[in-house]
Amino acid sequence: MKKKLFIKVCNPFKLLRVILIKDIILKLTFFTILFASPYIMAQQVTPSQQPGATSDIVELLKSDELELISENGVDSRRVINGIFKHKGALLYSDLAIQNVSTNIIEAYGNVRILQGDTITVTGDTLHYFGNSRIAIVSGRKTVLKDKVKTLTTRKMEYNMASGIAYYKVPGRTVDVENVLTSNEGIYNTNTKEFTYYKKVKLVNKKYTLTTDTLLYNSVTKWSYFNGPSKIVNKDGTLLSTRGQYNSLTGESVFKTRTTVDNDTYTLTADSLFVEGQKNNGQGKGNVVIVAKKDNTILNGDHGFYRKAEGFSKIYGHAYVRNVVSNDTLYIRADTLYSFENMRDSTRRLVGDRNVFIYKSDFQGKCDSISYNTADSTILFFKKPILWSNQHYQMEGDTISAFLVNNAINRMLLRSKAFVITEDTLVNQFNQVKGRTINAYFAAESKLRQVLVDGNGESVYYAIDDKEKMIGLNRVECGRMNLLFVDNRVNRIAFIGKPDGRLIPPRQIKPVERQLDGFNWRVSDKPTRLKTLWLE
Repeated sequence: MKKKLFIKVCNPFKLLRVILIKDIILKLTFFTILFASPYIMAQQVTPSQQPGATSDIVELLKSDELELISENGVDSRRVINGIFKHKGALLYSDLAIQNVSTNIIEAYGNVRILQGDTITVTGDTLHYFGNSRIAIVSGRKTVLKDKVKTLTTRKMEYNMASGIAYYKVPGRTVDVENVLTSNEGIYNTNTKEFTYYKKVKLVNKKYTLTTDTLLYNSVTKWSYFNGPSKIVNKDGTLLSTRGQYNSLTGESVFKTRTTVDNDTYTLTADSLFVEGQKNNGQGKGNVVIVAKKDNTILNGDHGFYRKAEGFSKIYGHAYVRNVVSNDTLYIRADTLYSFENMRDSTRRLVGDRNVFIYKSDFQGKCDSISYNTADSTILFFKKPILWSNQHYQMEGDTISAFLVNNAINRMLLRSKAFVITEDTLVNQFNQVKGRTINAYFAAESKLRQVLVDGNGESVYYAIDDKEKMIGLNRVECGRMNLLFVDNRVNRIAFIGKPDGRLIPPRQIKPVERQLDGFNWRVSDKPTRLKTLWLE
């Protein structure tokens, strides 16, 4: 190794003026030539560089102490409290070792990089590769700061040419609104885009986001995430595996199965859009909306929810389940609407077109339906027809069903009302029709009373105590009151002047067994699976 030369507290570009003896003059001459040699040698070591490309060499601007070292043909500098300049960036450190041949600097203590007036990188140790402009900074606290963000980690790789910083150890990014942590990350200081990996957590005043992979743009405020993800804010929780979220507007778009959950409802869909300011949601594909306060569940292919209004709409294989006690009411329709009463949390459900109804004690079909949970009233419109597992059928232009304790208590049939009960003993049908009919039910939805008001007609089979048929009663009367036991007319009262006759069994003609308009349509009765679009 050649003899080391030292210059303390000096400017290496000026000649020393103190000449004491000839030997010192010779040494100073040698020193001056040696100090200038790195620029010549650098051109020889990097033959690809063209004349005039000397700016690629890291330039030493000043130092408190400089030591030149030449070992095995390699020239290097040991710099104390030095300042280097490269491509407009400044590099500071307590101690630096510069390899002139490879254009590499190793720096230690109070490392600082200033790039323009926007980027500052600090740490304990620096490995800087001048040819590629890559800086590897490490330490107990390594920090990259620009005008909008501060990135803190223990070790990072910063490409000063592309402006991209990369870390593979846990890091923390902070700006005015957000605090973001992850095990790995990439930050593009030019586009202000972050890409985070592994145990990613984004926290601000509005929400907290946890995920596996996150791309965040601090300019647009959009976050794109992939992997199991969770967003929590004051309005609820969102779970998904892939989507995007805007921290400024609160908008979010999710492309995989996603669930939004809050204190009033849960919305789940294969894809989902959430409007941030109003917290409204719109879903596509196997949509499920659960209203928690009244155990109402809406299903369909497409749906949306407006939280402030308590309004939901769902369509495409749409059906609703309303759970009360130990029974469930199913309603199927082309389109379903749900209106929540914010004052008492009751709900009105509306089904439009091709409506099927299924409940354990009755089933039905109609064109449209309205169900109000406040008074347990179900309104059936446009040629409704209802059946019971107790062998009765009811029709009318409109039907109102009144439930008590989740069981049918009364039905009101208006205009062209028609009630049919099947008498399994004689294998025939008892029938009542009129302008308006009120039907009352006992336990287990058994028909117990029918009140006919206007244009009343009835056909019923008289049975004696030995359960033998006496004959067929055909009666016409403006108003009638019929009492039923086991789907048979047990007693009948007429208000006004009745017109009727009892036909002995052997004299009954087939045409006399039915009232005009009779149509036993039990084969049309929907099943639970059909109401759920499963058959």
